[in-house]
Amino acid sequence: MTLGKQNGANLGFEDKLWQMADKLRGHMDAAEYKHVVLGLIFLKYISDAFQEKYEELKAKQETEYTDPEDRDEYLAANIFWVPQEARWEKIQEQAAQPTIGQVIDEAMAAIERENPSLKGVLPKDYSRPTLDKIRLGELVKLVGDIDLKAKESGVKDPLGRVYEYFLGRFAAAEGKGGGEFYTPQCVVQLLVEMIEPYKGRVYDPCCGSGGMFVQSEKFVEAHGGKIGDIAIYGQESNPTTWRLAKMNLAIRRIDADLGPASADTFHNDLHKDLKADYLLANPPFNMSDWGGERLTDDQRWKYGVPPVGNANYAWIQHFIYHLAPNGIAGFVMANGSLSTSTKAELAIRKGIIEDDLVDCIVALPGQLFYTTQIPVALWFITRNKKADPKRGFRDRQGETLFIDARRMGHLVDRVHRELTQEEIRQIAGVYHAWKKGDGYKDKPGWWKSATIKEIRQHGYVLTPGRYVGVEEQEDDGVPFEEKMAELTATLYEQFNEARRLEAEIKKNLEVLGYGG
Repeated sequence: MTLGKQNGANLGFEDKLWQMADKLRGHMDAAEYKHVVLGLIFLKYISDAFQEKYEELKAKQETEYTDPEDRDEYLAANIFWVPQEARWEKIQEQAAQPTIGQVIDEAMAAIERENPSLKGVLPKDYSRPTLDKIRLGELVKLVGDIDLKAKESGVKDPLGRVYEYFLGRFAAAEGKGGGEFYTPQCVVQLLVEMIEPYKGRVYDPCCGSGGMFVQSEKFVEAHGGKIGDIAIYGQESNPTTWRLAKMNLAIRRIDADLGPASADTFHNDLHKDLKADYLLANPPFNMSDWGGERLTDDQRWKYGVPPVGNANYAWIQHFIYHLAPNGIAGFVMANGSLSTSTKAELAIRKGIIEDDLVDCIVALPGQLFYTTQIPVALWFITRNKKADPKRGFRDRQGETLFIDARRMGHLVDRVHRELTQEEIRQIAGVYHAWKKGDGYKDKPGWWKSATIKEIRQHGYVLTPGRYVGVEEQEDDGVPFEEKMAELTATLYEQFNEARRLEAEIKKNLEVLGYGG
């Protein structure tokens, strides 16, 4: 399955699990079932992490006098304390009992009670009458067998992988609603590969289920760093999605400040004083009910008050406001934001361009998102385009890179498209070559480095197609006269065929009594 491959699956491991779990869903709505399944995976994960430490302490008990039931040992190792009644073996023992829902609810409540950082995060409605307890018991067994199936497939970090994969599959199953908590992994990966968050503060003010943070940590580890090299700050307005993010990050042992609860970024900015080194975001597209009429004097609107009926330029200015002097922001926006000519939005975009903040724009193909089939663009904003010998950056003041990637990607099903790993590397590679002046050259039809003067001439429109031009066609070596003769002959053949068809149609009409 392609989606599995994109998420790094091995031998269809995650896909087989999904098929088995989905079979147990019955008539339950995907949005509701999501919390049932992901909650169980989370419970199994923290119980496994606890058990591993428990066995380690038990083995040292005689020589080092350690106590496997000393909760401080677990807190020191950044492992959640799991009370006896919440340990997976106790839950699995009772999987076939009609009271299994109550057993899980009590386990979730006990874990929240013992671990303040999880307060209000875990689902605790497994005992509800509408949840089939026989299927729930079978699901408990399925989650319990994940490790065994992972060993058969040679998969490492199985629970983290399954959690991430299932998030994507639930987003697909939910359709439009699913995209509100999940950004396609290829888009997240491209953003992260381009801004390269090695060390510093990473911020996402509309973080969904936390995918940007997970991918950032993966990037750091893949480049020789370690978890903790980046400090993570986030915010999410949907309480259900905020809980998903907390679980998603906890399963990866990623420490993040997502605030004490869900909150609206525009009206209750939880990180008011934060200046981020890296900002990654996929805000809701074209939000019309963001309450802009109550924020007309907000200090974030340096370039003008955004329209009340569309939050796109409110998000863009929020990102700029929270950017450190040498910071870089990479975010997703609906394509309309590149060329909208409404008075307020055009004035804001003009101000941002004239202040030389737009580093790069990437036009992406359509059908990447679960929420919408419309194409989107990636914006990269930076406060500092000056040469930086430390990072090997050349001076790019007064320039913006435009990349048109609309012809990239491949369909993974009838309605969804993904960028390949090679395409992600290519786009990011062009951007880094441009930043460093390392063999960069414009490629007609694909990418172009444009000046602010050129952008002015295009009326401050940022659509890459305006700048990259038309792809050069390779000369096929056929002389013009020969090619023209061939085309003319084909054209006359088509004229003759058209006349023959016309005569035949007239003849048939006459037979039917409709002659002219």
